[in-house]
Order: sequence, then structure tokens, then C-alpha cells
Amino acid sequence: MLELRYESGTIRVSGDPPSDLPAVEYDRRSQTGRAPAYRYAELAAELDERGLAYEDCVCSLPSLSLSTAYDLRDYQQAALDAWREADDRGCLELPTGSGKTVIGIAALVALGTPALIVVPTIDLLEQWQRELQREFDQPVGRMGGGEQRIEDITVSTYDSAYLRADELGDRFGLVVFDEVHHLGGEGYRDIARLFAAPARLGLTATFERADGAHEVIEELVGPLVRRVSVDDLAGEHLADYDIKRIEVSLTPDERERYEEQQGIFTDKQSNIQLRSGSDYQELVKRSGNDPAAREALLAKQRAREVMMNAQRKVDRLATILDRHRGDRIIVFTAHTDLVYRLSEQFLIPAITHETGASERREILERFRDGTYSRVVTANVLDEGVDVPDANVAVVLSGSGSEREFTQRLGRILRPKADSGRALLYELVTEETAEERVARRRR
Repeated sequence: MLELRYESGTIRVSGDPPSDLPAVEYDRRSQTGRAPAYRYAELAAELDERGLAYEDCVCSLPSLSLSTAYDLRDYQQAALDAWREADDRGCLELPTGSGKTVIGIAALVALGTPALIVVPTIDLLEQWQRELQREFDQPVGRMGGGEQRIEDITVSTYDSAYLRADELGDRFGLVVFDEVHHLGGEGYRDIARLFAAPARLGLTATFERADGAHEVIEELVGPLVRRVSVDDLAGEHLADYDIKRIEVSLTPDERERYEEQQGIFTDKQSNIQLRSGSDYQELVKRSGNDPAAREALLAKQRAREVMMNAQRKVDRLATILDRHRGDRIIVFTAHTDLVYRLSEQFLIPAITHETGASERREILERFRDGTYSRVVTANVLDEGVDVPDANVAVVLSGSGSEREFTQRLGRILRPKADSGRALLYELVTEETAEERVARRRR
């Protein structure tokens, strides 16, 4: 009889297995085979289909009796059903604020098996932990933020899961990857590879990655089985919204500096036509040993700083803040320096990557309870943080990423008590490269 056993991120198949099993590398001398752990479910299904007897020693897991008070909305139930129909493997793309955590909890209840929830940030780790402790009458483990406590239901950061994946790969029947697009990163992929869990669920608001790594995620977690857009839910489960683009001009001094740096960039880029991201990457590679390429990149960066931090954006922000005195506003920028400048000028609490966890929690808590009605940030609140309800966002600057734009929009779409519409302002400097960037992120 064959035997399947988990060993440090692999499945060992002993007992002289057939040489043509999927994903199994056969060692004739030891008459054993070995497969990557993430292929365990496929391997077991193949043995079942061939009618081969085997002893499964991979996952000897207890059954958990779980229940939830959540009543899934129709689109949440449809997403869960799609995942279950895909043999409990696959990814769900739903907007921020649509209740992806609730679907994850429903998946835990449906399977009743030990589960690991993997999240990208300490904030999300704590949010999941609180939610699971509130919902289930049993201990919830935690890996991350200075703790390494394993329970049948455990929440972990991506970093901690990566460090302990080969050790814990047979402890869970279900792995939930929140913000699953992070799994496409080179190091994080090993988390999914080393775990044998047959059931896998990926949750995200933005599944596809510009680098194409979502294809790797589909291989490791399962395909995208349900996509729900913001517009599918706006007006019923999410707030209706408007997007207003406001174009501002550069001051004469800014225009002069911008054109000067753009001219240097054009002169120095040394015959590389920037038609795609790969062309830009080629310029970056050349900058390591080509002074002209390096000067071109520096000039482009200086031009970006001029257009993204333009004074008339700040002037227009003052008008917007004055117009929305009674609203809850998040101001997004691309540069930390501008965050602090705005914070000082308008007396708005600032959150950047330099802000400590306790200070960030305090600011968000005061934003939640109404003490603060405005927050300014640079690339910190885009995802992975439970941002209290806001109804106005002002995007002063950002990348051309559709993912970033979608995540920022999602921050203001939670349904409002007064059913009011959310409003996103996008400030763009006219006659600069930012116009093209803004078109791309939309």
C-alpha cells in the first residue's frame, strides 16, 4: 500500500508508487516519490481516480464545530458558492468595504477544519484576530507582532507564515490569503508552495498584477472564481460615488523648472524610447553604469516632484477643505514631504510610513470617533488598514496604478447612514506627464 506523508514542504510517497503520478519525482533506489506540498490535493485525487489504495498521513486534522451569526448578502453567498463549486480553491475579487472578511469566516464555518489566515500587515492581523475571537468560541492563534502562538485557527502575517511554512505545512486544512495579490511576490510564493492545505481561498480587491504574477497565484491558490466590481454594488451595498478631475496649472517658476528637467530627461535618455514599462526598466538597468541614463532618471524624478507637489494643487485643496467642512476627508499624496507640509498648513493629522503603529491607531481611532474629520497620508492607507468611514477623498498625486486608484476609491465607499454619495477629487497638473498618468490609472 502506498503512503503519503508530509515532510518539510513536500509530500513523500512511499511504497513503490507509479512513476507517472502528477508532480511526483520518482526515486527508483528508494522506491519513493516526492511532490511539492501544494500539489497534495491533486495527488490524492489522482490516486483515488486510479483506485490505488494508500494511507494518507499528510493531514490528520480535527473537525471544528464553528458557527457564525453573519447572514451573507446575496453577492457574498454567490462568491462563497463559486469558491465551493471550484473544490474549495480559488480567489475572489470584491471591492473594499464589501465584506471579504465575512466571506472568509463563512468559508471557515463551511469547512470546519483548522485554518490559517495570512495577512500583509499587523493592522489586518489584529482586525482578523478581533473578528475571529468575537465570532468563535475558541482560542485564536497569532503569528506576528512579537507573538508565535499556534491554534487550530491562527492568523499570521505573510512574513511569519513564510518563515514557518515548512514547519507548519501540515497543520491546516484551509489557508486564507487576505490581499492575495501580495502572494505574487517572489518570496511569499513559498508560503503557498510549502503548505499542504487542500482548501485555499484568496481575497482581494485587485486581483491582477501589472507584472503578470497573478498567473502564479492562480496556480498556487486557484483561479479567480468570482469578480464583483464597485459599480455592481454602488447604490445598494456600497455608497454611490462621483469622481471629479480638477486640472491645475503650474506656476511660472514651476513650469520653468519642469520644462528644464523634462528637457534634461529627453536629452539624456540616450535613444531609449519609453513606450512601455519594460523600456523604463531598461533605462533603470543602464543607470547602474551609464551616467547619462542616471542623469535622465534623476531629471525625470525632479520633474515628477514639481508636477505632483504643485503649489496650485495645495491652493485648490484649501478650497476643497473649506467646501467640505462637515465631511470626513482623506487626502492622498505620493510624497511624504508633502504630507507633513499639508499637515502643518491645514492642521491635519498625518500618517506616513514613519508613523508608529500606536500613533497610527490613535489617529484612526480619533478619526473614527469624530475627533478628527480629516487625515492626510502618503501610500499608507491604500490597503491593509481598517480605515474608518470617510465620504470624501482627495488624490493630490499617485502612481499610474489602477490598483492604487481602486483601493483609494474603496476607502470612501462604505455605505453612509444618510445614503449620501461619496466624492473623489483627482487633482492633475495640466500639460504635464501627469495627465497621461491620470488617464492610465482610471
